[in-house]
Amino acid sequence: MFEIIISLLSSFWYLVLLIVLVLIFNLFRPKINGFLGEKSVSLILSRLDPTKYKILNDVMLQINGRTTQIDHIVISNYGIFVIETKNYKGWIVGKEFDIYWRQVIYKRKEILQL
Repeated sequence: MFEIIISLLSSFWYLVLLIVLVLIFNLFRPKINGFLGEKSVSLILSRLDPTKYKILNDVMLQINGRTTQIDHIVISNYGIFVIETKNYKGWIVGKEFDIYWRQVIYKRKEILQL
């Protein structure tokens, strides 16, 4: 019995490798999607006129011994814009000073704490 399993694994090693790679990809999918989302926004922002806009990406700030990360900062004569990139599905609903925003996917609603 053990020899049959070894024989099958050696014959179909590429399937075992594929299954392991798919499991690893699914484990890291949120990080991969977040990275790709941030890079796509960075690419779009890089198309802004560099004489009018200064773009800062992936800014780390340390305040009172704690650190925070800001995805994108756009500085221009029109103001300073702070952009936090999220790769969420559905609608994100909230107002400027709300403590919570809501993610709406069809009839399901999730609360997002800011």
